[in-house]
Amino acid sequence: MIGRTLGLYFGWRFLVTVSGVFATVFLLIYTIDFVELMRRAGETPQATTALLAKLALYRTPAVAEQILPFAMLFGAMIALLNLSRRLELVVARAAGISAWQFLTPALIVALLLGIAVVSIYNPVSARLKQRALTIETTVLGKGQTQTGKDLWIRQRSTDGQAIIRADRSSGSGATLGQVSVFEFDKAGAFIARIEARRAELKDGYWELAEARLTRPGVPPESFDRYLVATNLSAEQVRESILAADTIPFWDLPHAIENTRRAGFDPTRYLMQFQTLAARPLLFVAMVLVAASVSLRFFRFGGVAQMVLYGIGAGFMLYVATKLVEDLGSSGLLSTTIAAWSPAVIGSLLGTLALLYQEDG
Repeated sequence: MIGRTLGLYFGWRFLVTVSGVFATVFLLIYTIDFVELMRRAGETPQATTALLAKLALYRTPAVAEQILPFAMLFGAMIALLNLSRRLELVVARAAGISAWQFLTPALIVALLLGIAVVSIYNPVSARLKQRALTIETTVLGKGQTQTGKDLWIRQRSTDGQAIIRADRSSGSGATLGQVSVFEFDKAGAFIARIEARRAELKDGYWELAEARLTRPGVPPESFDRYLVATNLSAEQVRESILAADTIPFWDLPHAIENTRRAGFDPTRYLMQFQTLAARPLLFVAMVLVAASVSLRFFRFGGVAQMVLYGIGAGFMLYVATKLVEDLGSSGLLSTTIAAWSPAVIGSLLGTLALLYQEDG
């Protein structure tokens, strides 16, 4: 086994390099987002520079979280290439230490970083993103919507069932704009359609403003105020319209259970939970992919070509991850398979490449 001192040295070098890459990308994202917010704010008087700087700081962690696998890939490649360039890996090999031994500290660090990202970083970034959405709504006048599309809510009540569609929402879902309500009786037969300018969630009912009621065989009726019974709580509505990436990892099981209880589809929350759970293994896969293209001795040449291969392999793994996530979120693929398969396949391919190079 590799010695404790040498293992700590390799692990520290890897941690410092990955942290440096991530910090650089984080700062770049923050700068670009801050400039974009300054452009969007325009002449809004309440959008001060300090407020926009804070808003950009709240938004950046969630965006930076998406590029963490690439930071792991590039950080591992840079760390291993630096060790190889300075002949430290050559000395380690000459001392009888195999590639698997000096990669073990990097793999352990990647696994621990993945656990820290899921358990600590993700909850913080998710809550900061929620604060950012609140600031955007109140200051910049940008309504919160579910992934930029129409909001659809299904509910049950003593009168039967209803499907609610809205163009936008605010107040964490307590207020909906441009609402259409389709009411059905307990047998599932269509009763009426209601169009309203705004709907506010009260205790046990929706209060619709400027509503127009249309029923089969009856002339349309207009109401300044119209009530629709509901069994939904404000928390259930909020969780049904929030994007999955705005819910902290530790709150996702509760959100999944509440969504199921309310009769909504929890697939996107299940997908987010499984994706985050697989994040540590994905980090390990990125390190293995980086190692498979970064252990070549500089004097043998072809290092630049191997690095390009590594970047291409990491990019393909990332694209494959996003593709299967979309399939899982749409229900075409099991969320467990969609979340874990890229990390498992990437780890196996990286291990296979290393076995071929080192032991083949």
